[in-house]
Amino acid sequence: MKKLVTAVFILFIFNTLTAQTDETNDYFEFDDRTNIVHGVYLGFTPQFGRISGEEAGFVNLKLAYVANRKFEIGLSGSLFFSKQPNNTDVYEGDEVLLVGGYGGLHLEPILFGNRFISVSFPLMIGGGGVTILEKKANGDFDETPLENDTYDYDSFFIVEPGVNILYNVSRFVQIETGIRYRISESFRLPFYGRDNIKGFSVGLGLKIGIFNMGRKKKIKDKF
Repeated sequence: MKKLVTAVFILFIFNTLTAQTDETNDYFEFDDRTNIVHGVYLGFTPQFGRISGEEAGFVNLKLAYVANRKFEIGLSGSLFFSKQPNNTDVYEGDEVLLVGGYGGLHLEPILFGNRFISVSFPLMIGGGGVTILEKKANGDFDETPLENDTYDYDSFFIVEPGVNILYNVSRFVQIETGIRYRISESFRLPFYGRDNIKGFSVGLGLKIGIFNMGRKKKIKDKF
């Protein structure tokens, strides 16, 4: 009886190994895991808009992680400038340059992320600062110290939602174009007065990174 059980056990092991060998020869890969892809990128987006009714330029930089082509989270920062009328007797020239920057947390849900064209809804929550540059006689703008060597400067809180159209050029390159609206807390600068940077801006940007790390490779049938 013991010899019979031993023989059956050996036969079972032999058949199992043979079957595994046959499966290995018949298939390249068997993978039933959910395919989750990851990404990370650095983005650069010039934008144009208006501040207090005057034209303004913006430059945005982002560093973000992309989860399964459905959601981005990262950091965003923007610099801006806008020529404004000089309505004071303190600064020289007929205009001043409003200069500042803001940044914070970047969140961006994505729809249709696995297609060539997708839609996203970026949101930036953070803060910033702003100052005034005076127009000199040679036409250049520069800081001018006030009394006691102080400068015009103030900070503000800002929320910036938007809508983007994303073009997935390759797994390494993505182009975005969209519109955003700045919801800005008011700031106050000596002599210039109270103001904010609320308003729309439009931009065209470039993202460079890897957007689908962990993607399954296509498996060809073996004949």
